[in-house]
Amino acid sequence: MNTNPRPVPQLFGTIDVSANPNSAANTRVCTEELVVSLLRQIATVQEKQTALMEQMVAHLGHNQRQRHQELNNWKEQNPKLAQNCKTAAETLVKVQTHMLKTITGEVIMADEDLVDSDFMLNEFVDRFGPRLAHLNGILQVLAQLGSTPAAAEQPANEA
Repeated sequence: MNTNPRPVPQLFGTIDVSANPNSAANTRVCTEELVVSLLRQIATVQEKQTALMEQMVAHLGHNQRQRHQELNNWKEQNPKLAQNCKTAAETLVKVQTHMLKTITGEVIMADEDLVDSDFMLNEFVDRFGPRLAHLNGILQVLAQLGSTPAAAEQPANEA
């Protein structure tokens, strides 16, 4: 894409204050032509931007459809494992909920200590941070592998 701006004709020419009425008409015609030219340039740039956006959406959509198809193929090849992933994810959601209750309870009980003491805050983060992060990662993978494919997830252009 060319980043150098195109030379644009001067928007306002010289102002003729003489009594010649034709010079004012010529200036008006020249200004109207300039406005039309600028509007055409804007329209052309917008058309190019729209085309680029459509290409980008098509590219991203293709990758998403491909990943979705691969996931569905895996689920079809491993139906029992996919069901086990779903069951495990449901169990881990309960574990996550219990863990969040514990974390929030400790935060409420130690609110002033956590605010006033870097040591207490670091201890809290060290105690719960890695476990919660890993649990969330595992839960995300299991939930995705155990999800049931829905017909509504299929893109409209593939139907």
